[in-house]
Amino acid sequence: MFDTREKPQMVENAFLVGAYFNREDEEVAQSLLDELAELVTTLGIGIIAKRCIFVRTRNKRFLTGTGKAAELIEEAIDLNADCIVFDNEMTPSQQRTWETDADMTVIDREEVILDIFRMRAQSKEARLQVELARMQYSLPRLARMWSHLDRQGGGGGGGGKGAARGEGEQQIEVDRRLARKRIDRIKVELEDVRRNRQTQRKQRADEGICQASIVGYTNAGKSSLLNALSGASVLAEDKLFATLDPTTRRIELPDGQPLLMTDTVGFVRNLPHRLVEAFKATLEEAVLADFLIHVLDASSPEIFSLYETTINVLAELGAAEKPTIIVLNKIDLIADDQDRLHELKSHFDTNSVFISVHSGEGLDKLIHRINDMMVDRVSRLQLRIPQSRQDLVALLHREGKIVNQDYENNDILINAVIPHSLRHRYAEFADTVETDKGSKV
Repeated sequence: MFDTREKPQMVENAFLVGAYFNREDEEVAQSLLDELAELVTTLGIGIIAKRCIFVRTRNKRFLTGTGKAAELIEEAIDLNADCIVFDNEMTPSQQRTWETDADMTVIDREEVILDIFRMRAQSKEARLQVELARMQYSLPRLARMWSHLDRQGGGGGGGGKGAARGEGEQQIEVDRRLARKRIDRIKVELEDVRRNRQTQRKQRADEGICQASIVGYTNAGKSSLLNALSGASVLAEDKLFATLDPTTRRIELPDGQPLLMTDTVGFVRNLPHRLVEAFKATLEEAVLADFLIHVLDASSPEIFSLYETTINVLAELGAAEKPTIIVLNKIDLIADDQDRLHELKSHFDTNSVFISVHSGEGLDKLIHRINDMMVDRVSRLQLRIPQSRQDLVALLHREGKIVNQDYENNDILINAVIPHSLRHRYAEFADTVETDKGSKV
């Protein structure tokens, strides 16, 4: 396995650095650095210090200036840090330069997220996606992991280790070749997984069941919401990226309609593009849903920028124009701040729903909003079904809702709400009802 080193097991104290290149971006940079601290803490690594620095000109070797780099390295050593973590994306050569000068592990935001993803992945699909992203990230960084770069002659596998090398081929060249082969194999396996998922989606579509995806920033309460609405038990922790695998649960709405609701991986600012690509199959749940439930943490001071982050990722996935219910969660944490509540209500659409999954407040309103999104998918019919067709009655119990039921001779009289997709199955059993004015409906 060609990969970056097992850093969570190697380090205990991290020295965090966030560089910004426009003085107007200082507040955003500080916010991103605080978020990086949460990410690193999720790995079980302590934060020994955080430094947000202004860089006038990008340095090719260090990213920062050479003087500032020396200053930061000295401070990290004095504080007994064993890892420097950059919030910025670093090139492989910049990482090598910092590691050589500091004599300690140096990683960037992307590698932190990759380590978290590896910890969280459960399903085969998620594990493959994580491995693909890690291999693509590690490939140009393999030089960090090898010192045995002596040239070897051709032969049977280089002394029994690894793959056979061609004449004059360095060990690192062999490793890169094997890594590229592994990347190709992972892509093939992922295509198989995607085809299986497409088959599952087609089966759902053939059943005519509406699908909704819960999207939003990581740790906004998406999994907790799915649990509250479905009565399911999905992992819901107060941690970033607690959910990596899409989880789908079936719920029944007040009018009897079934709904498939899927919890998706949370978004994060500065999500590396290769991770968006690697998780395309997971995030496609959002693209293919009939509508989205966008969950936001109402207590977050950066709720507006986090909202924009999610919208931007959805746009990249081609899902930005989906019908969407905005859900502001955790309002119990700001219940006493009327100014904040007014600000949120003024900023977001009047159809947004304010809830607290923790206390249950507003969940009934959310369910009715979901019901409104699906109102044009059902019909309410008076049916007269022969008792010999109990199969149709059973189908109503499964896919619709029986409002009331009675018997007359050998017929079952049913007032039911059914999906439009099933209406043709009951057309010949639709009963004619006389209104008070004598007209027929």
